[in-house]
Amino acid sequence: MSETEADLLGSLTETGLYSIGAFFADRHPELCDDVIAEAQAIEDLGLAAWAHRESTTIDHAFQTLVTGLAVRYYKAVAGTAS
Repeated sequence: MSETEADLLGSLTETGLYSIGAFFADRHPELCDDVIAEAQAIEDLGLAAWAHRESTTIDHAFQTLVTGLAVRYYKAVAGTAS
């Protein structure tokens, strides 16, 4: 890996999204696939429709979406399989 590539990879791990994903994956590894699937469903349906379907709030839907995106981002940067 070149120095430029290493610098880029290092900068990718210094983001808030990466930190959220790493924290979640570390604390709840058994839930990673589930939260990624829920985030995908939210992307497909939209926040309000998913929240309505799940009988939850839009705020909870948004938090689930961000967590799922963060875990996907973390896994992509860290190179871990889903």
